[in-house]
Amino acid sequence: MRLPWRRRDRLRTIGEAEAYHHAYGERTADVKQVKLPPRRKRFKLPISGEELRRRFEERLSTREEEER
Repeated sequence: MRLPWRRRDRLRTIGEAEAYHHAYGERTADVKQVKLPPRRKRFKLPISGEELRRRFEERLSTREEEER
């Protein structure tokens, strides 16, 4: 008995065009591939996330001490 949710191993890998054909059928003029521009370079932040968390905890603790 073959289980319907069990994946079969492929003998070869398929390319994007063949995968699209298997999923959607023939390609139409409505669908086209586009190249996205490269991602923006990240910039160095003046403070790390850990340092920001530590400072936030310090501010919370001083606030709690002032309320007492």
